[in-house]
Amino acid sequence: MFKRRMEELADLAYQRGIVTFSDFLDLQEQHILHSLNWREHGVTLHLSGGYDLAERQMAAFLPDALVFEWKFPFVCVEILPHSLKFAEPLTHRDYLGAVLNLGIDRSRLGDLMVKSGCAYIFCEEKIAGFICKELCRVRHTTVSTSFCEDITRFPEPDRKEIQGSVASVRLDSIIALAFGESRSSMVSLIEGGKVYVNGKQIVSNGYVLKEKDVISVRGKGKFQYGRIVNHTKKGRNMVIIYRYQ
Repeated sequence: MFKRRMEELADLAYQRGIVTFSDFLDLQEQHILHSLNWREHGVTLHLSGGYDLAERQMAAFLPDALVFEWKFPFVCVEILPHSLKFAEPLTHRDYLGAVLNLGIDRSRLGDLMVKSGCAYIFCEEKIAGFICKELCRVRHTTVSTSFCEDITRFPEPDRKEIQGSVASVRLDSIIALAFGESRSSMVSLIEGGKVYVNGKQIVSNGYVLKEKDVISVRGKGKFQYGRIVNHTKKGRNMVIIYRYQ
């Protein structure tokens, strides 16, 4: 059903010469999109979640004959406690739960980031006004909301630098280093379809990573592979990775 809905959006874009958009998509849905040949539908596929490392992203289908400028129909909303001094220590789950309790479907929301006592969330443009009007409390904390006119205000996620040695830059080796576990324990995660590289599901343990690849592991977290920084006397690779907190 998801594939058929996306193909309908692509065909509509081609037939009417307009840009069509999906809702925000999770990693599995993005993987399905990447696996299809959109040139056969006369369109090109673009994905964005508002910032470079966004996990939830919206798809845009552009017809080949497009002659006008366009932009993704989402905005960023800032959620700020009235008094940071007296606010509860609110978490990602607290903020997201408060928004979902307004009756909004998760597919209409992008990534949410909590930083310095505030929260920032991407959402479809047409529901942003409703969120700003109706969201007044998160747990017991009174909050105010406003549009982030400058999306660059959306904070970069915190990340921890990790260095270590691996025999090769195979996917299983790098994931094991990122999460401090054995390589063999990563096999079931990869073969079970829980690992994504740049939004594409990878099920091969021996997949070789490239610099700046972003790896998401369901139930574990996300990190970016940096590069090989050196080689040991035994021929192992010293690598650097960045794990998102």
